[in-house]
Amino acid sequence: MEFDSGRFTVIKMYTTTWCGDCQAAKRALTSRGIPYEEINIEQDDQAAEYVMSVNGGRRSVPTLVAGDVAASLSGFRPQKLDAFLAQAGL
Repeated sequence: MEFDSGRFTVIKMYTTTWCGDCQAAKRALTSRGIPYEEINIEQDDQAAEYVMSVNGGRRSVPTLVAGDVAASLSGFRPQKLDAFLAQAGL
């Protein structure tokens, strides 16, 4: 999948410092040339509350948000990222 910057919506990635899946998701986005804003939920209580609100009460990371589309990529696989990007129209 090739990134189309003309359709870009800012992706927010909610993470923690210890999360291996977060590191994998960051590498995958970077390798595709897709910019993102990283938000550490351990340092931002409101961000942690938001993550819980979109994940059924779980602090599931990484959680990616683009526009009104939010998805947990916990148990990261490239196919999960592809599905998120498609759902977000990116």
